[in-house]
Amino acid sequence: MLQACLNGAREPGSHPSVPITPQQLAAAAAECAELGVTSFHLHPRDVVGLEVLAGPEVATAVAVVRAALPHVEIGVTTAAWIVPDPVRRAELVRGWAGLAAGRPDFASVNVHEDGWLDTAAALRDAGIGIELGVFHGQAARTLLDAGVPEGTIRVLAEVRPGETTGHAERLLDLLAPLGVPILLHGEDDSAWPILDYALSHGLDTRIGLEDTLTARDGTRALDNAQLVKLAG
Repeated sequence: MLQACLNGAREPGSHPSVPITPQQLAAAAAECAELGVTSFHLHPRDVVGLEVLAGPEVATAVAVVRAALPHVEIGVTTAAWIVPDPVRRAELVRGWAGLAAGRPDFASVNVHEDGWLDTAAALRDAGIGIELGVFHGQAARTLLDAGVPEGTIRVLAEVRPGETTGHAERLLDLLAPLGVPILLHGEDDSAWPILDYALSHGLDTRIGLEDTLTARDGTRALDNAQLVKLAG
């Protein structure tokens, strides 16, 4: 599977094609869907472009994308930098249970963040699949010690900027005993090398303006659709 990560934490104006509004997200997703993408990860925003976990904004973003693409998988984030208070973060996520057409299919939970188990439990209670973000060896060991939360659909293994395929191999070795599907991806200068590594090893991966603003040749990417084309 190739997942498209459409915007992430990129600020408005960081790239001309980073989608911010629900309508922009839907348009970007539609272009990628025409290329065969069926799984999308997005970061909903408020009216001024700030990332949010509040139900109304999450519901609007998801519902608009779903209206355009009713048969795809739509995921969002629960990143702690958006709502640092872990209790409040879990409360907001638990409230997603009532979002109807605006309820995401899955959401990412970063294992290294305070309150990650509570956030995962809130997603489970809301009937939303869990994508566990593991950024480094310590997070992998934390997950091994805690066990995989009920409702987990995959582990999102991320190789950070400046890291190499060697880091990916070590992370995958640590995660192997979990027996959970893994989506491996990089970020910025590691995005393309790690995508190629993932594809060559038969692993799910992702690409999009969240992970890189540049094409394979180092020039600025046109948009999410171009990145998906280059990943093929």
